[in-house]
Amino acid sequence: MSRGYSKSRRLVSQLNRPSPDSNICGSCLLALRRRYATAAAAAISSPEPIPIAQHAPPVTTTTTALHQAYQIKAGVVLSRPPILTRDLHPFEKAFYLYQRRLNERLALPFTRYFYYQKDTPADIDWKKKIKERLTPARDIGVYNAYGKEGWNDELLVGAKESEPDVQVEALLKDAEVEAEDEGPVKKQKVEKPMPRVTEADTNGDMRSLNRLMARTLYLVVKGSEGGWGFPSGVLMGKESLQRGAERLLVQAAGVNMNTWIVGHAPVGHHNLRYPQARMEEESKIEQLGEKTFFMRARIMGGQANLKDNKLGLADFKWLAKEELQKEVHPQYWSSVKNMLVER
Repeated sequence: MSRGYSKSRRLVSQLNRPSPDSNICGSCLLALRRRYATAAAAAISSPEPIPIAQHAPPVTTTTTALHQAYQIKAGVVLSRPPILTRDLHPFEKAFYLYQRRLNERLALPFTRYFYYQKDTPADIDWKKKIKERLTPARDIGVYNAYGKEGWNDELLVGAKESEPDVQVEALLKDAEVEAEDEGPVKKQKVEKPMPRVTEADTNGDMRSLNRLMARTLYLVVKGSEGGWGFPSGVLMGKESLQRGAERLLVQAAGVNMNTWIVGHAPVGHHNLRYPQARMEEESKIEQLGEKTFFMRARIMGGQANLKDNKLGLADFKWLAKEELQKEVHPQYWSSVKNMLVER
């Protein structure tokens, strides 16, 4: 207990004991009691400071935590768009042929002498062909729009008359003009259109761009570890995804391709986590895996060449969507399948 507190308590106790010979009035005695009670309370509320022993902090060894991160890569989904129209469904083929036959029924009759002069070689050739097909139209098969069976202009799905190849052969046959005259029979040469199935399709050449002309093809490459995928590589410094994609195309497939990067934003990504983290000695960063962001690109000319590629690629192919699924890893396919078009 402090000395100030003891002194104040002693004064208050003396004031509380009445003295017979005290000449102090009651009001002054009450004021003195209040004053000393306040001083005693102030002495209790502010005790003397207690000295605190100062101790030196313990010395501990500080360890720097490893910085963990994912390696950021840029990937390129390079595609060749379809060159031909898609193949028709059998129902569509039958429907379109029915539309042409119906138009033959509704149209005005063919005015023969408006187009061919009488008894000319062209007129003789036309009369010969009209007897075979019974209609001026050349690609709707044997059909007489003004006969008793003119109403029967529909075909079953899968009929050979609705096949495009059969119609092309009919048009080529009609274009060959034959005329019986005093001289020998003359036949006009007709150039046939190129087939939809190319030599690369027949030979199974996966590296050729002249295959599957009605489908979209994608460039996939085989890495040094044997896996297939889109061309990809690590970004350098503060390189953007678009700049990185342009650089990777040159480093992977050479300079003989005329390509175009579509947009500045990626169309998808793929995450790959390593089974065991990899330490980079220079940056002291522990790599947990890879995050690849894919940019869409189109090829307008040229062909890929892996002769002097800087990414260690061994092979390449141009594949359609369902063909690509068979080549890549299932986890990789689940990440990229929604970036690819069906046709």
